[in-house]
Amino acid sequence: MNPTETKKTTHTTDVTDVTDAPDAVATEPVEPAEPATAEHEAEAETEAEGTEETPRVSSGLATAAAGVVSAGLGVVALSGSWVGKIAAERQALIGQIKTSQGGTPAQQISAIYGDAWHSTAMFNGIFALLALIVGLAVFALPQKAGWVRAFAVAGVALGVLGLIVSGGMYFDLFLSLPSTGS
Repeated sequence: MNPTETKKTTHTTDVTDVTDAPDAVATEPVEPAEPATAEHEAEAETEAEGTEETPRVSSGLATAAAGVVSAGLGVVALSGSWVGKIAAERQALIGQIKTSQGGTPAQQISAIYGDAWHSTAMFNGIFALLALIVGLAVFALPQKAGWVRAFAVAGVALGVLGLIVSGGMYFDLFLSLPSTGS
C-alpha cells in the first residue's frame, strides 16, 4: 500500500425504529385496536397500580442538622444560656423588690438568690430536654451517616447529663442555699 493511498470503508446501519425517520414508511401492517372490555380495563388498572412512583431519596441534610442541633442544645444545657441568665436576673430583681420593705435574712436569701438559682436550673433543664428529644428524633429518622449518629449520641448524652445537673440545681441537691445564723 502506498503511503498516499487511503483505505475507504463503508458502514451500513439498520434502521429499526420508524419514528426516527419521518419520511419512512412502515412496512408492518398496523393491527386494529381491540374494543375495550371490562377485563382489559381491569388489567390496565392493575398495571397502573403496580407502577407507583419511587419515593424521593433524602439527602440527609435535615437529619444532619438535627444531630448537630441536638449536640449544641446539650452544650447550652450544661453551660447555661442567655435566656436563663436574663430570667435569673429578673427573679433576683423581683426578690429585691419583695424583700425591700422588710423580711428575715432567710426570706431575702431565698427570694433574691434561691429563686434566681431555680430559674437558671429550669431553663437549663428545658434546653437539656430539647437536646434529648431532638437527639432521639434523629435516631428515628432514616438514612443516617456515621457522623450524624455520633452527634445524636452526643446530644442525647449531654441532654441526659444536663437534666441530671439542672434537676440537682433545682432541688438544691448539689449546693443548698446559704443559711443565716439565726
